[in-house]
Amino acid sequence: MKLNLSSIAHYPTPIRLVIFLLALLLLWLPLAVPIYWLGRDPNSVSILTIVLLYGEFIFLLRFWGKHVYHQRRLLRQYGLERTQQNGVELLIGLATGTITVLSLFGLEGWLGWLIWQQPGVLLPQVILEGLIVAIATGFAEELLFRGWLLDELQRDYAPQIALWASAIMFALLHFIKPLTEIRRTLPQFPALLLLGLTLVWAKRSRSSRLGLPIGLHAGLIWGYYTINVGNLVQYSGSVPDWITGVNRNPLAGIMGLVFLGAIAFWIKRQLLFSSKY
Repeated sequence: MKLNLSSIAHYPTPIRLVIFLLALLLLWLPLAVPIYWLGRDPNSVSILTIVLLYGEFIFLLRFWGKHVYHQRRLLRQYGLERTQQNGVELLIGLATGTITVLSLFGLEGWLGWLIWQQPGVLLPQVILEGLIVAIATGFAEELLFRGWLLDELQRDYAPQIALWASAIMFALLHFIKPLTEIRRTLPQFPALLLLGLTLVWAKRSRSSRLGLPIGLHAGLIWGYYTINVGNLVQYSGSVPDWITGVNRNPLAGIMGLVFLGAIAFWIKRQLLFSSKY
């Protein structure tokens, strides 16, 4: 019996999301389980299974577009375009995110809230590793949240509802971890929510292209990765952690929220300006 996959397009959004995720899980588990059983190095196993999962995610997106929505270029609709404009916007976002993080730590250093120190590792290697991790994470999360998820929500809901729903889910899904870890990292929830809103605004301000949100997301990760992994700063303790960031995480502090708010303000102005023309 031939399945009528196109009927899925008429299901409510929550059901479509569940069907997609179950299909992805069914594709991933038969290959991931043997890797977990046979793998000896936990880090290698984790990287391999995540890469496998994301490869199957992209494969399923193409299949989903072709057989459910009858759209052969669904990734392009998500904003994943191979254009010069998208590439330039990615670089603008990358620079904006990185400069914002460096400015945050620079200001805190000037105020005496932290002390800059010599890196404990080879800094050029950390910078290069950080760039690779940042681009990979930015691409993966933006295609997932501002690509697939946002598109599914926008098919049934008004733009504002889709905006808030995607931002809330983006923030909440960062807390899929043990309860003790959830409690430890909970202060970063407001910043994650604001970041989720900002990245949707960034996409909408660029005619739904993903270049700017990918770059912005990657830039924030790259700046923090370089400083944190490079062990470039030591907090002086002259102000409470809730100002600079609980557990050394800028997203869990007032200063990080203020600087992220500045990006959000700039992006929202870009969106309002673009909507006038």
